[in-house]
Amino acid sequence: MTPRPRSRAHRSRVGLLAALSGGGVLGSLGRYAVGAAVPHPTGGFAWSTLLVNVTGSFAMGVLVVWVLSMDRPHPLLRPFLGVGVLGGWTTFSSFALDARTMVTAGHGLLAAAYVVGSVVVGLAAVGLGVTLGERTFGPRP
Repeated sequence: MTPRPRSRAHRSRVGLLAALSGGGVLGSLGRYAVGAAVPHPTGGFAWSTLLVNVTGSFAMGVLVVWVLSMDRPHPLLRPFLGVGVLGGWTTFSSFALDARTMVTAGHGLLAAAYVVGSVVVGLAAVGLGVTLGERTFGPRP
């Protein structure tokens, strides 16, 4: 029996999965490295999680403007960088667990500052990323 040739749609799905998973591996390894380089005590302020989430927000702002500035971006560019790399780099689950751990360790005020600060600084970072992207690549269409 001769194997059927793979359809274009099948190859496209395989390419998408490869881009997503490859980017996710890179982002996750980077996040792990930051966590190892900037450890925090249980119940303490999670500087490494804040750092990856804020830098990821900034990078997402730049990425969106950069991709939108292209006439014909590669179809795997956004999935690889935006979903894969930045999805693996940033982490909502660790953010939520860190906040809960601070509360259970008796640091409720610190947890509140961490949650509010992360959201405010993250929003500012994505805004700064968009602004930098627009100055670098031109305004979004």
